[in-house]
Amino acid sequence: MLSYPKVQNKPRVLQSLTGLRVSEFEQLWVSFERAWQDYLEHHHIQIPRARRYGGGRKAQLQDSRDKLLFILVYFRLYPTQEVQGFLFGIGQPQAHDWVHKLTPILNQALGYEQQLPERSPWRLERVLQECVGLELIIDGTERRIPRPKDKDERKQHYSGKKKTFTVKNLLISQRQGKVLYLSDTYEGKKHDKAICDEEDYRFPEGTQLWKDTGFQGYEPEGVKTHQPKKKPRNGELSEADKERNQEISRERVQIEHHIGGIKRYNIVVHPLRTRTVTLPIL
Repeated sequence: MLSYPKVQNKPRVLQSLTGLRVSEFEQLWVSFERAWQDYLEHHHIQIPRARRYGGGRKAQLQDSRDKLLFILVYFRLYPTQEVQGFLFGIGQPQAHDWVHKLTPILNQALGYEQQLPERSPWRLERVLQECVGLELIIDGTERRIPRPKDKDERKQHYSGKKKTFTVKNLLISQRQGKVLYLSDTYEGKKHDKAICDEEDYRFPEGTQLWKDTGFQGYEPEGVKTHQPKKKPRNGELSEADKERNQEISRERVQIEHHIGGIKRYNIVVHPLRTRTVTLPIL
């Protein structure tokens, strides 16, 4: 049965299971423990009970480090709940309950750690003003979903780029830093620029924004944008244009690393089976 004491002294195993080093796990656990105690206070201790909290049969996941390990393993490996329960010595119904119980607690802990990106477009400008430097990168990413049964829904979610059914999000990250903003989730067919126009992002004056050709024509007010130049029809790019495109690509690749870091967690790569789970950004 998996437990934190068994992997605490095996850093490579812990990182393979959770995506975190031991020091990162311990740092996150402090906030997770705080979020867990808040959950207990509001959902168990303060409500009228026939017996005090803690009575009765003991849960299998007693230690909060084991609880954190449980939910991180679920997001990292994304096994079926039957397998997840087997790994931790519980049944599938208990695994189901723990997944839905611990996911919002992990979200809250990541909020305490200030690791969650902003989700509201109208608050984006205020968040960016608090950043050191205003050099940002914007890009989109797609995730597969099960094939919709409805014909019209299939048309909306079919991505010509991925040749499958997807949903799409936009991300805005610092040039040298973390993801600052995650858009709402849209059908895979929706164009990147159309999402920008719909969410109407506002940037502080003097912002520099790196983008790819999927944002052709997107020029926010007061922002200096950097975008690769497309090859003209029946023509060729000049050597200067090719060099400039390479410079922009070297800057933009940083957001690809950020997206790749998030997608270490298979739950944001594989088609989502648990529809009611709100995924944290790790």
